[in-house]
This record gives sequence, structure tokens and C-alpha cells, in this order.
Amino acid sequence: MSSRFQIFRKIALPLLFVAAIGTTVQGREIIRKGDTVIVPLKGEVSPALHLFIRRGLKLAESAEASAIVIEMNTYGGRLDSAEEITTALNRVAIPTYTYIDTNAGSAGALIALATKHIYMAPVSAIGAAAPVLSTGQDLPETIREKTISYWSALVRNTASQNGHNPDVGEAFMNKDKEVKIGDRVVHAKGSLLTLNAKEATEGINGKPVLADGIATSIDDLAKKAKLGGQLVHLQPTGFEQFAFWITALAPLLLLVGIVCAYLEFKIPGATLPGVIAGTCFVLFFLGHYLAGLAGWEAVVFFVLGVTLVLIEVLFFAHSTIIFGVVGAFLILASLFWAMVDRYPDQPVIPSTKMLLVPMLNLSVAIIASMIVIALLARYLPRTSLYRRFALLAANPSGPSFSAPREFVTGLPISPGAKGTAVTMLRPSGKGRFGDQLVDVITAGEFISAETPIVVSQIDGMRVLVSRSQISS
Repeated sequence: MSSRFQIFRKIALPLLFVAAIGTTVQGREIIRKGDTVIVPLKGEVSPALHLFIRRGLKLAESAEASAIVIEMNTYGGRLDSAEEITTALNRVAIPTYTYIDTNAGSAGALIALATKHIYMAPVSAIGAAAPVLSTGQDLPETIREKTISYWSALVRNTASQNGHNPDVGEAFMNKDKEVKIGDRVVHAKGSLLTLNAKEATEGINGKPVLADGIATSIDDLAKKAKLGGQLVHLQPTGFEQFAFWITALAPLLLLVGIVCAYLEFKIPGATLPGVIAGTCFVLFFLGHYLAGLAGWEAVVFFVLGVTLVLIEVLFFAHSTIIFGVVGAFLILASLFWAMVDRYPDQPVIPSTKMLLVPMLNLSVAIIASMIVIALLARYLPRTSLYRRFALLAANPSGPSFSAPREFVTGLPISPGAKGTAVTMLRPSGKGRFGDQLVDVITAGEFISAETPIVVSQIDGMRVLVSRSQISS
């Protein structure tokens, strides 16, 4: 029983810790039905900021908030992250607002167009969203036209979808675009469009050029827009950048976790592989939770799957495969589920596009781990490190674990000696030969306790055994 407890302690307990993290972190922001959620967008537009914005949107929708307000102050950043944020905002089913506190420059202007309503502080500006290189220099002439054409189409579509003038949005990034409303030319060709608060809220033909109004603060915006519920301000957890790297390294974490879990069963005397496996899976689920992908439900199914696999290995070895198959299915399903980018209003069954990244990550991890495990199964038993740990298999249950160890070199046994497995050999454990208790190891097969065994080879302190073939 002690060896079974050791396996549970080294593998299952870290995974239960994952569940505890999920349920604890889940309640760090309290959003009630009908509240207005304020999500700050400040500083450089980056992948980490995208993860934070997406998490805020999902929390607001799940809680059935009445509105989402993006509190913006940015000079811009990465266009690919801006595109992902606009895609996320375009998915949201509840009303969305942007409050431009000071600046909505470059990529920030594109994100603002993805919300239904725009309000601006008295001293603020929006625009100048031309694509540039990461160094700040203009794009080479050979790719500038293609880039402007693509982003102009994307911006026009986003602006039209949210009720804004698509010409205004295009003029933010294309200096050759003229903006004409009715008979009035609001912006002539030759420069990028930038609007201050007064210009953006000016009414022409009964409709503002871009922004719904001017507000001195978020509270003022809430009054003017008649937003309901309490104002709930979300804040970055400090782990959004951490979450970005975790999600990017998901295949590697899964690979290391799977391989170390295999090593934990292969070398029961070693504690480190089980700790590393548990840590990898903790980081995997925690990172995907912070990224707004995984919830505690995926963690529960993962822990349940691991529990079923442990039950299969420890209690029903060689007798049934039901627990193991169901457990393995739950483990794979939970890992897959944790990577699916699904929003609350979307169908339960994900679309093909939503499944591409999880399928790729999981496939890479599984194939790579199978290759690594195959290599380990072939070459690991030959290493001195493996032999050292193989002899540290758990002692059988008894009144004390402090008794001196017996060394196999002093035992009168030789190849062909028959005995009985005292503990389960996974592949190392204890075997009894007459009155002697011996540390033994198999060539890789698992042998249940109380199974007849025979010594096939003695290599120094290493006693290699196999299942005894009982002749009739």
C-alpha cells in the first residue's frame, strides 16, 4: 500500500493542486449580471495585452454583464495583436464601448473601431494607423501597397460592422484616402487622418464623424451612455506575459509532462520525474486559464482521468482496461479542451478553425513524446542512472523503513533461480527467493505482485528477472 500511496503523492496531489488554483483564481474578479466591465488597454499593443483583453471579454460575457468599456491610452503596437483583439471584440454579443483617455494611436485606432461606441476625453486624439516596421521606419515600397490594401479592407469591414464610417477608418492608415461626408470634405488626400475629440464628435448630417460624445471620465461616460449596474474595473494579473509564453510553449510542456509521467512509472524510486510532470501540467492549465482559454472544468476532467489511470495501474493491472481507456480519453480531452478558444455565446461544438491550433499542439506533443518514450524504453535500462534508481524501489509495508538494505551481491542466487514478486514490478521492485528479499528489475514488462518470477541475468548489483513460465 505504501508504494501506491507514493505514486498518488507524487503524481495525483500536484494535479489536485491545479484544481485548487483554478477554483481560487476563478473568483478574483466579481462580476454580477448587469454590471459594466471596464477593461484597461494601456501601453503597447502586444500578445500579452491581447490575452488580457480576451480574458476580460470572456469574463464579462460569462457573467452576463450589460456592457464592456475599453479604457484606452496607447500609441499603438503590433498589428497582428491588434487584429486578434479586433476579432475578439467583433465576437462579443453585448454592447462595447471605447473610452479614449488620451491617445488611440495607430493600432489603438483600429481596436477602437471594433467597438460599437466611442467616447473621448476632452483632450485626446485618435488616428495615424499606418503600418510601419518594428523599427518605426516606413515599409518598403514593394510591400507597402499590399499591406495597405489588406489592412484597409479589414478596417473598412470592422468599421462598417460596428456602425462607423468606413472611409474614416481607412483614412487612419491610408494617406491617399479622401473622407467626404455629404458635400463636405472632412479630410483631403495627402496625409494620415488624426481626429481630436472636437473633430471626432462633430455632427454632420445628423451623425457624428466618429465618436458618440466627449466624457471627462469613465463615470461620466456611464452616465451619458446610461450604462447599468456597477462599474467593475478589471486589472492585468501580472501574469499575462507569463500566460503568453505558456500558451506558446504548450506543446513543449505537454511533451515534458508526458515523458516525465512515463519515467515516474518506469523508475518508481525516482521522485523528480513525477514532480516535473506535475509542475508541467500545473503550468499548462494555469497558463491557459490566465490566457482566457481554460476553466476549472478542464482541470477537473484531467484530474479525474489521471485518477482512473492510477486505479487501472494499481488495482486492476492485467484484469481490465476500462478504467485506463476512459482515463486516457479524459486526459486527452481535457488537454484539448483547455486550448480551444471558445466564447460563451458560441456553439458548444467548436468550429474547424477553432480546433486547428489545439489539434496541432496536441498532435505534436503526442507524436514527439511517443518517439522520446520509445528511445527511453530502448536505451534507458542500459544507463547507470537507471540502475541506481532501480535499486531504490519502495520497501514493502512493515513496522519500519529504517532497516539496513540487503545487497544482492551477498545472496546465493544465480540465473535460473525461481522466486515470487513481493511488490508490483514497474519494472523494478522486490522479489523473494527462499527467505531472501531482493531488489529486482525486469527488462521493461510490468509484473503483478505474487507472480512467479525467474532470474534471467545478474549484472553486479542488478538482478534481472522475468515472468516464470509454469510448465504443466
